[in-house]
Amino acid sequence: MINLVKPLLPGSTIGIVGGGQLGRMMTISAKEMGFKVGVLDPVSGCPAAQVADWHIESSYDDTFALEELARRTDVITYEFENVSVEALNAILPKSFIPQGTDLLAITQDRLLEKSFLETNNIVIAPYATIVSPTDIQDAIDGIGYPCVLKTTRGGYDGKGQCVLYGRADLAPAMDLLRKGTCVLEAWIPFEKEISVMVAGNGQGEYTTFPVVENVHRNNILHETIAPARVPAEVVEEAERIAKVVAKAVNLSGVLGVEMFLTKTGGLYVNELAPRPHNSGHYSIEACSMSQFDAHIRGICGWPLSKIRLLSDAVMVNVLGEQLLESYRLIEKKPDWQFHFYGKSQAQKGRKMGHITILTEDTHETLEEIYQTNIWD
Repeated sequence: MINLVKPLLPGSTIGIVGGGQLGRMMTISAKEMGFKVGVLDPVSGCPAAQVADWHIESSYDDTFALEELARRTDVITYEFENVSVEALNAILPKSFIPQGTDLLAITQDRLLEKSFLETNNIVIAPYATIVSPTDIQDAIDGIGYPCVLKTTRGGYDGKGQCVLYGRADLAPAMDLLRKGTCVLEAWIPFEKEISVMVAGNGQGEYTTFPVVENVHRNNILHETIAPARVPAEVVEEAERIAKVVAKAVNLSGVLGVEMFLTKTGGLYVNELAPRPHNSGHYSIEACSMSQFDAHIRGICGWPLSKIRLLSDAVMVNVLGEQLLESYRLIEKKPDWQFHFYGKSQAQKGRKMGHITILTEDTHETLEEIYQTNIWD
């Protein structure tokens, strides 16, 4: 990995592979810092392209398009982990990708991710590799029910996984195995799901955002509560784990670490996200620096400061089925911060925006969200 000798200065051009909402919010931060931004994404008028300086309309694995992106930019980043590692590796000699491709490869493959975490002495759920249907029963005998079968690649927002509560669930699980090698994980009886964003600048500087508490519905993030309502020692351990991961990859930019918290205070890392994360959106209003500012600073080699939480906050996602109803809240909730992503089609389960509410009473705010009857 190349390290910047000097920070990248305003006026330089940042290339973003991926044009979704994360790329859009990265672009907004970059533009505020004085950078130019180009986006590579196959969708015309994608969220990031609406605010960027220019747009290369092409697939993420198009080496020729990536080479054009490299020619026109001073630094390249990516906004999601399903970018082709092989295609990025092909342009590495002609480009500057501070995040490198090792972290991307690790987070694209659940087996690689688990091996990486184990190597760094980070606690994860017991698991077994499943290559064929005959492997499942042997693995279940060791892990027990309930357990979760997951594809090794391509899963997000609950896609590519199946919870097994008993033998009756084995038949549906076979559909996943037809897609290739899977991982069978023990079900962790967690009390809360938490996450922490950590940022690095490739120069050995790291900073963590507040540990937050996440509520999922149908495997999609519904609400994030900042800060997490957990003991101080849990916060300390979560931050320690995040920094261990960041240092192991000489992190440039932002990385999300998702964890399960058990009743006894144990922490199990569930997943890594090698870019800004949905559960960090609250930071735009609630922190001294947003996760997107930290990401841009990180990939450009700028110094990173200690992150301060300026206000408690609750972030709630707006999915396709909630979009129209959420519009009517604009007039009713003047203190709520509305973010809409500019996606052309509102589909059920698709993230169309989010709302952040700064609060002095988290319980009261959660009740206020519930009383809108939009997120039933």
